[in-house]
Amino acid sequence: MRVIIAGCGRVGSALAAQLATEGHDVRLVDRDADSCRRLPSNFAGQFHLGNGFSRTALAAAGIEHADAFVAVTSGDNSNIVSARTAKETFRVPVVLARIFDPRRADIYRELGIPTIASVRWTVNQIHQMLLHRHLSPELTFGNGETVLVRSQIPAYLIGRRLNEFDIDGEIRVVEVTRGGRSLVPAHGTAAEPGDLVTFTVAATALNRLRDFLDKELGS
Repeated sequence: MRVIIAGCGRVGSALAAQLATEGHDVRLVDRDADSCRRLPSNFAGQFHLGNGFSRTALAAAGIEHADAFVAVTSGDNSNIVSARTAKETFRVPVVLARIFDPRRADIYRELGIPTIASVRWTVNQIHQMLLHRHLSPELTFGNGETVLVRSQIPAYLIGRRLNEFDIDGEIRVVEVTRGGRSLVPAHGTAAEPGDLVTFTVAATALNRLRDFLDKELGS
């Protein structure tokens, strides 16, 4: 996959290094020539000097054949302009942008550009780790609004059908690991001792899930 990254700061350089290590064709664009010093000495990608919203710089980086574009500069305005350029001018299939002001997320959403809001995501992550530390977070979606968590089933719930744990729009059981094997529960699958259950949960419903699972434990 060819990925163009606008911004060689801490996020851009770390992402570029990881993608390059995985064998992807990575091209970085940054207006600061010294920013390339953040890249590892064995970086296999390319670094291009220029603005992330400059059509000339993007063309030089090979954006015409890019599979994805990521805007992670230090400025929201630069990110939105470069993301729009990649999406609307060069028709890059996948375009992502980082934003510092979560209030601007609606602007990106209207343009069809998924965003990563640093402040909101970090706050949600810390909040979940503080208040829901016994629920092991596996994955978060969006800016942390939806979470994938795993938990052992307490004894008082053994024998209950797993679909009884679902709460429409808030909590849903999506997987259970039983005896070392993973399965997608059927409508009548009942909880058994030792089950490790995976829940998709709205972040606002984590307290509800915690109370539900801790009813017997009292923790």
